[in-house]
Order: sequence, then structure tokens, then C-alpha cells
Amino acid sequence: MAAFWNEADFDEHELVQLVTDRESGLTAIIAVHSTHLGPAAGGTRFWHYANPGDAMRDALRLSRGMSYKNAMASLPAGGGKAVILADQARTKTPELLAAFARAVDQLAGRYITAQDVGMSEQDMVALSAVTPHVAGLPGRQGGDPGPFTARGVYLGVVAAAMRALGTADMAGVRVAIQGVGSVGGGLARHLAAAGASLVLADVDSARAKALADELGAIAVPTDEVLAADVDIVAPCALGAILTEQSVAAIRARAVAGGANNQLATGAEGRMLLDRGILYAPDYVINAGGIVSVLRHIDGADDDAINARIDLIPGRLEAIWEESARTGEPANAVADRMAQQLIGR
Repeated sequence: MAAFWNEADFDEHELVQLVTDRESGLTAIIAVHSTHLGPAAGGTRFWHYANPGDAMRDALRLSRGMSYKNAMASLPAGGGKAVILADQARTKTPELLAAFARAVDQLAGRYITAQDVGMSEQDMVALSAVTPHVAGLPGRQGGDPGPFTARGVYLGVVAAAMRALGTADMAGVRVAIQGVGSVGGGLARHLAAAGASLVLADVDSARAKALADELGAIAVPTDEVLAADVDIVAPCALGAILTEQSVAAIRARAVAGGANNQLATGAEGRMLLDRGILYAPDYVINAGGIVSVLRHIDGADDDAINARIDLIPGRLEAIWEESARTGEPANAVADRMAQQLIGR
């Protein structure tokens, strides 16, 4: 694995730790980007990477994104992220989870982990048996953050419709959702209840079809969804899906979805702006999940969590207004605001 400081996404991270445990087979990366506003908070991703360098890039980008997300959500937390490099069979054992939890515990609260792609509530419970530095546990900590993320993304999609289409009434608005797991599926249900017309896609085509049948939507292959003839595209799967090629194919007026790190290089934000496509910076629109799990820090109840999520549309509107005023892409505006908040 190449030295992380040679990575384009290394951004003066405070800590980047490679963790290995021969007995359990664990290989993981814990990246702490910033603790300027509080302990570095961000989930653990369990994923098979064909190239280990992709895992490092994921950890660096996601941890920086968490710094920005937590800052823009006015949370008392910095940004961190962990990735566990799964084998091709995605073998996950109690011993592997315990070894990872010990690594988190050795950081003594500098990093607080939570659920992310490939990790379940039960996995979080298993980690918490070894370390207290776990957020989003079932019960008083709220459990799965997906529904909170989905609600925030829905509010952001409505704000994008108002900005790009001139209406906050979602009845008849055509939305394509890429990825219909916890977040994308929840978003689809919110939008269907509001009368939107939906196009759905997922790597699990059976899951996409089942949800489409349930909601009266259309299911399409994943390689077609970003170019669907819709008003809004909502990426809700993995990141780096907005590339020069995919942006050129978009027919929607806005991109607003829950996936992290949607822009492959960052330059795609300018491409979207130049094409007149409104972009909702991902770490602003999808902050609902981390807002919910960080009740671990301040004990906020569901009403307080939802009140914080209700602020997402206003933050997006402020970014879009500044983008319109300066001509900067929305992602650059959001990054600059976040950097100021974390003292970068």
C-alpha cells in the first residue's frame, strides 16, 4: 500500500493508522482528519477492495468528509472514518470485530465509530462489548441512523426542487434514486408518499424491483439511472459516481442524494455548474445520520435530533446563494465554509 502522505486526498490528517491482527485476519485503516471541534466521529465501513489503495483513499476522503459534515451540521465533533478490508467472501467473525474494537479503544476516545456500509447494529453492539467509543447503538442511542439520514436527504431534495424547479410540491416531480438500501429506500418512501414519480436502481436488482413494485415506481439497471429522463437524480449508493462521463450524461436539473463523496475528483462540481445542474453537497444533505448517532455525545432526544435535521435545507440554500453570488461551484463553497469552521 502506497504511503498515505503521497495520496492526493491526504489533507494534514491528524492520524492515519493501519491496523492488522494476524490471528483474526483483520486489516483496517482508521483515519482521524480533525479533532478541532471535538472527538473525531464517523462510521466504520466493511468492504472488499480489489485494490488496497482504494481502501486508503476511501478512509482519507471519508474522514475529511466527516470533518466537513460535522462542522456544517454544528456538531461538537471532528471527523474520522475507519474501513475494514474484507476478503472477497466478506468474512466477518467475532474475533475480527473484537480486534478492530481493541484498535478503536486504544485511541481512548479520540475516534468514535458508528455504523456504515457493511456493518450492522449487531456489529456495533459487538464492538461496544470491547470499547465504549461506539455511537448509534440500539435503544437510547437510536440504533440505525439510516432513517434519519433518509429524512434529511428528503428535505434536501425538496429544497433542490424548490431551487431548480420552482416548486416544493413533489407531486409529479421525477426523481431517479441510485441505491435503495436503508437511505435510498427510505428516501424513496418519503418521495412516494409526497407523490413523486420514481425511477429506482440498485446493484441488487431484485431489491430495486421489489421496492418499485411496492411504490409504483420503475426499476432500471444501475448503469442507466444517472442518465434517466428525470428532474432530480439522487445518488444513494457508494461514492465517486459523478465523473466527467456521467455528468455529461445527466439530464436532470439537480443532483441531490445521500451517497458520500459523490464527486470523483472534485472538478465535477464545476462541470455540473457549467451545465446548469444544481448540486447539493453530499456531506451537507446527508448529515441526518451523524446528527442522530452523535446523541452519544450530548444526549439529544429524537425531537432535538429532528430539529437539527430540519436545518439542512437552510444550509443548502445558503450554499446555493453563495454559489450564485460568487460563481463558485456549490462543493467549493461548502468546503470553504467547513474549512473555516475547523480552522483549516
